Amino acid sequence: MAEAVLVDTAVSIAESLGSLALQEIGLLWGFKYELKMLGNTVSTIQAVFLDAEEQQAQNHAVKDWLRKLKDAMYDADDLLDDFSTQLLRRQVMTRDNKMAKQVRNFFSKSNQLAYGFKMGHRIKKLRKRLDEIAADRIKFGFTERPTATRTQFEHRKREDTHSFVRDEQVIGREDEKKAVKKLLLDSDAKEDVSIIPIVGIGGLGKTTLAQYVFNDEEVQNHFELRLWVCVPDPFDMKIIVQKIVECAIERRPETLEMDLLQRLLRSKMDRKRYLLVLDDVWNENRGTWLDLETLLLGGLRGSKVLITTRSTKVAEITGTVSPYLLGGLSESNSWDLFKKMAFKDGKEPKNTKLVEIGREILQKCAQVPLAIRSIGSLLYFKNSEVDWLYFKNSELYKITQQDNGIFPILKLSYDHLPSQLKQCFAYCSLFPKDFEIEVEVLIQLWIAHGFIHSSDTNRCLEDVGREYFMNLLWRSFFQDININEYGDIEACKMHDLIHDLAESVAGDECIISIPNVEKVVEITRHMTCDSLDSLRDIPTPLLKAHKMRTLLLLFPTRPSHNPVYDTIISSFECLRALNMSGSNIQDVPNFIGKLTALQTLTLYTLGKKESSIPKQKGGLRDLNSLDELRGELHIKCLEHLRSSPLEAKAANLERKQYLRSLELKWNPQDGSDSDTTIANDEQLLQNLRPHLNLKQLHIHGFAGVRLSSWVSLLSNLVDITLWDCKWCQHIPPLDCFPSLKMLHLRKLSALEYISNDGNDVSSLSLESLTLSDLPKLRGWGRMRDAVTAKHDKHHHLPLFPSFPCLSSLDISDCPMMCLIPVIAPGSETTPSSFSLSTLSKLKSLYLQCLEELEYLPEEWLQNLTSLETLEISECRKLRIPMSPLFQHLTALEDLQISTPKELVSNEVEKGAQCLGSTTLRRLYIQNVPNLVSLPRELRHVTTLQELQIENCPTLKSLPEWIGNFTSLQMLKILNCPNLVSLPEGIHILPSLHYLIIGRCHHLEERCEQGTGEDWPKIAHIPYFYCGQQFF
Repeated sequence: MAEAVLVDTAVSIAESLGSLALQEIGLLWGFKYELKMLGNTVSTIQAVFLDAEEQQAQNHAVKDWLRKLKDAMYDADDLLDDFSTQLLRRQVMTRDNKMAKQVRNFFSKSNQLAYGFKMGHRIKKLRKRLDEIAADRIKFGFTERPTATRTQFEHRKREDTHSFVRDEQVIGREDEKKAVKKLLLDSDAKEDVSIIPIVGIGGLGKTTLAQYVFNDEEVQNHFELRLWVCVPDPFDMKIIVQKIVECAIERRPETLEMDLLQRLLRSKMDRKRYLLVLDDVWNENRGTWLDLETLLLGGLRGSKVLITTRSTKVAEITGTVSPYLLGGLSESNSWDLFKKMAFKDGKEPKNTKLVEIGREILQKCAQVPLAIRSIGSLLYFKNSEVDWLYFKNSELYKITQQDNGIFPILKLSYDHLPSQLKQCFAYCSLFPKDFEIEVEVLIQLWIAHGFIHSSDTNRCLEDVGREYFMNLLWRSFFQDININEYGDIEACKMHDLIHDLAESVAGDECIISIPNVEKVVEITRHMTCDSLDSLRDIPTPLLKAHKMRTLLLLFPTRPSHNPVYDTIISSFECLRALNMSGSNIQDVPNFIGKLTALQTLTLYTLGKKESSIPKQKGGLRDLNSLDELRGELHIKCLEHLRSSPLEAKAANLERKQYLRSLELKWNPQDGSDSDTTIANDEQLLQNLRPHLNLKQLHIHGFAGVRLSSWVSLLSNLVDITLWDCKWCQHIPPLDCFPSLKMLHLRKLSALEYISNDGNDVSSLSLESLTLSDLPKLRGWGRMRDAVTAKHDKHHHLPLFPSFPCLSSLDISDCPMMCLIPVIAPGSETTPSSFSLSTLSKLKSLYLQCLEELEYLPEEWLQNLTSLETLEISECRKLRIPMSPLFQHLTALEDLQISTPKELVSNEVEKGAQCLGSTTLRRLYIQNVPNLVSLPRELRHVTTLQELQIENCPTLKSLPEWIGNFTSLQMLKILNCPNLVSLPEGIHILPSLHYLIIGRCHHLEERCEQGTGEDWPKIAHIPYFYCGQQFF
């Protein structure tokens, strides 16, 4: 990492020294000459960076020289940052406020002389230090070589950025998958809970194989509960139990007490057939393992624990069956993977010489998938036969002579990165193993430290940063990518070996101090902690690490008022990135405002005001000078400023042009509903006006009636969320936000209409709309309700504007709404801007608790040609027309219906023919009071894979045409007490593997194993659950 940091820091120093502003400060304070000589020294040393980087692997003296040089260069960069701060303060002098007066006092003649003397001394001392380092370069005989500028790096994009092969597309593990799957589905095991270890060296793909099996459809259907936990090292019983519980209840457990956790774990897992994956186990202490195993033994017979580990000893300690020993890929599969990673489109090139060289290189990868991916990705960016031959004969040969492991092979991938990508990759060592890294957060951190640059001044750094990320992804430095519904990569992880590589190249510069801070040394610049809340005294290593640039507190703990934060953060004067999202501190340290280099501050919690404390902590004025903040900013506990809303103006959010996301949060439970509270919140929000560049605005708990006027001026917004703003009655016109893609309105108790009428929003590219828990919402606008009453005789359609790009629509708990967003056809006087909604791109639709919803008109259903998921629940007046629904919704895959008034079935032969082409995969019918049999419209749905019928008390029979469900894999019938038998057609279903019957007394008797009247119809089904029994 040294060369990468040195090149970038040297360029940064040169740019700073060359700025007119800094030269002006140097002239003012009398050290312009010293600054010039400092620049000359940096230029002299810069010429040997590349040669020194290459020599350090074989020469410890060179490595030590580089370490000293890097530390000195960092100090030079910090010194110039200090100068930039003084320049900023000079600019503040022109502002008419209290801070300006303080700055003018600072720049009094005596202060100028004192500061100039102090800084002149610092520059001379630093220059002398760098001169000595520069002199030492001669004894090493370094060769001077030009270093590439930071915008000149090899960048070869794949032609289609969406062609990246996702990790689920595993190559060459089908046989292994079948073998492990057979072990998981084995119902003849002696134990109720079997423990199966997968053992293999790092990089073989143990985790990938476990994921491959875990997500198999048959495995999913076989187990009632599936849990995935990455085991921490060192093995911590409490953390593991907490993770298992969190996975089981799908949220963080409220209690962290061990006894309560183990009770909760057993309540969720006992008497259930479960699959638990414990990934990456290192613990070789049998006693510790047995303590955990005791809590896992309450599962039903057939439960399985799948363990992945590199240690055969771990397998011996844990396994109840022989471990599955994972080997390397076969020769042919290795080549298939290599081709996919190294050649364009994954196809073997016509150049036979290149193929021959590739096969020879492949032999050195030892059939290890991770090594193949890394080397293949590296070679993808080399174009010629000469490059491949040089790589094979020189670089690959050298490292394979030194070490037979795969780590040196992975190191080659790092060595071939451009300098910018090297430091970006090394920085990722700050995230713990198996941590899900948010891509946008990572990019903002890179930008904060100056890793991202662009020669195009019109191009935003975030776009360049994503390009850097994609380059590292294409080179296989990231994996397990998480793609959102819009096709963007939101998060990723790093393989353990890749993380080891990042730690190796970062050295002491980047430290994860979990669970203690003893690893921190004076030269540490970046640190990740679990929390500092438990500290009473400040550890000495933290006090010495005063050059810290990054502090990430990632793991939440209980709320805290710990004064340790004040002392520690005040000593980190060079801090550029501070993430306190895991600290749960209830007030921000006093010294935040002095961290003028700070560029990322994700969480800002306001302290509660106490009249006895003269200097309040966490005041928004501390944000005043932090104009370089970028990315996300979350400001919490704004209710503490209700008594002094003018203080919010001191934050000067309007000057923070690099912020992209702003969350403003009040505690809705804290404060009265008085007119004073409403007025104070409205004034407070008005004073928190952000820069016009903002793209995401979330407001929680605001008690005002109207949003501030500045909201409608944020024309770049793509995401607006209003949550728990109970008195808010007015939403800005949506035509103010031409880029808006997501609008989420939740728990707005006073909102009746979303928009004032007359605004044309037909050109909006809105993709996601959520209207939830809006008890007074009647529709989109008053004018449109009037149009509805005049032109829609059924009174079933409130008028909504057209959103042609809408992909997701969620309307729930809106009892006053009588229907869904569309305009009835034939409305002669309907304004042109409110024409019939175009919903042809809608993919998911959720309708819940709409008490006045009565009808889904066919003319509206005709538009839903792309709809894949439809969920309707608790719409108790709704009659659902099944024939038009299946006829028009030709892309529907998932249909869930719960608690309607009626399913209207009026199938005709023409409609039945249309139904044969449906794509329906899953159908859930619940709480339908008058359902006597399945709707006839289903008779031709041959694609159905899962069918669940629950709480239908009048259901008496299933039709014989159920035999048409040739793709049906799972049938679940629950709480249908009047269903007395199964149809003969169930006997001929070729794909049915799972039949689950519960709380159906008559049916359970007829399905008794061996003796029940319906047993011959179902005896062929591999997995049958009846009541509490499993066959």
